[in-house]
Amino acid sequence: MKEFTYSEARQQLAALLDRARRDGAVRIRRRDGQVFVLRPEESARSPLDVEGIDLDIQADEIVAAVHEGRRKTGQ
Repeated sequence: MKEFTYSEARQQLAALLDRARRDGAVRIRRRDGQVFVLRPEESARSPLDVEGIDLDIQADEIVAAVHEGRRKTGQ
């Protein structure tokens, strides 16, 4: 894990955040010896949670398409 001084972290905050996202975490050390770890917060969203697409299709049209597909495949 890469360690930065407090001054470096202040001067290069954007680069520090990019590095934390890429590497998982970075360490920041203050002059008095205190050490902090900065890491990106994990998303609570599921990777399967995707935005829908408005196809302007009614529920009965979807049901009809499913029934037709089943009829064609003999299910």
